[in-house]
Amino acid sequence: MDLSDSTGFASADRFDTSVHGATERFSVSPQQEDSPADEFPLQKNQSLVKVLHLINGEHYSGAERVQDLLAECLPDHGFEVGFACVKPLHFEQRRSYREAVIYETRMKHRFDLSVARKIAKLATENDYAILHAHTPRTVMIARLAARLSGLPYVYHVHSPTSRDSTRSLTNHLNQWIENWSIKKAARLITVSRSLSQHLQTLGVSRKRISVVRNGVAIVADEAGRQQLTGNSVVGTVALIRPRKGIEVLLKSLAILKSQNKSIRLRAVGPFETESYKAEIMQLSKELQVEELVDWVGFTSDVTAELNQIDLFVLPSLFGEGLPMVVLEAMACGVAVIGTDVEGIPEALRDGVDGLIARANDPADLADKISSAMSDRAKLVEMGKNARRRQRECFSDQSMAAGVAAAYRHVLNEFA
Repeated sequence: MDLSDSTGFASADRFDTSVHGATERFSVSPQQEDSPADEFPLQKNQSLVKVLHLINGEHYSGAERVQDLLAECLPDHGFEVGFACVKPLHFEQRRSYREAVIYETRMKHRFDLSVARKIAKLATENDYAILHAHTPRTVMIARLAARLSGLPYVYHVHSPTSRDSTRSLTNHLNQWIENWSIKKAARLITVSRSLSQHLQTLGVSRKRISVVRNGVAIVADEAGRQQLTGNSVVGTVALIRPRKGIEVLLKSLAILKSQNKSIRLRAVGPFETESYKAEIMQLSKELQVEELVDWVGFTSDVTAELNQIDLFVLPSLFGEGLPMVVLEAMACGVAVIGTDVEGIPEALRDGVDGLIARANDPADLADKISSAMSDRAKLVEMGKNARRRQRECFSDQSMAAGVAAAYRHVLNEFA
């Protein structure tokens, strides 16, 4: 599947004298999993190295918020981000950081590999030093564009591809594409230790992986939660699709209603498809909880929504790396109930920052919600602990520093 590189594009030997956009050579030691982010500090007067992020661009949810935050924070760590969107739609309109350049490199169909030539050409002409892919589709393009341009590429793993959706055939195909595409990757970045372990079960050497946990902006003290709403409001935020477990949450709400518990649900985020939305609306009617749910839809101000709830719930069934919404809730001082799925317990300490429920178990989730809501003092304490933990372990700057360290490792390898 490799494309010929008889294109006139510069080859990898340009790194013998300099790195695109950089005036100094990096010298680093190999990064180990979970190494401190400051292992590769930014030198004074060091010019920014340009990295081209290959993204889908049709949604603006967890992975896209990571990309947006990296574009904003990486300049503080020596790198400038540009975006090449192969499925441009919502990302450009909804992103918060507007300074990063966006190139429209639209794929005409899933296997439109001609876009690799376009990306390789714009990367070399605009002095990018690294390609950074975020999905099976874009890492496939990254491998081809890297072959054409002579640039190294990095793959950022946000969720386990083999169980990313309920469509088994799609998962199988995407896993095959990912396996082929990452063989030549200079570095793999996973957002949790569980994803690192997942890649290792697929035969990826641990030495090729950097664990860089997701992070979000620290919420200013005056903007954080001051008190509970007093209205027993549970909230969830997601791109609402089958693996997020909204059905389980609705069933839990029905259980709580049968127990005469006065609890409302505030559901924030768009549905992945109109057909799935129709299914969920029908389920809420069948469960007789439709009057207890406020469907908010997409919002660009997640913090404002989180400050309207008492408890955040993410009832994921599978396919999580390290959900950004869990970290955003923690940043606002909101106690969290998450499920025992992959990276979620790496962020959330059961009984300290919130509670861990069994995945796909409405009764257990209802019990956890009832338990949290019945002890208001404990709920406030868990929210404060969550906020403190986010600040210490999951900030946007710590995430950017970890990614920058991975970049420097790659540049040193290619120097």
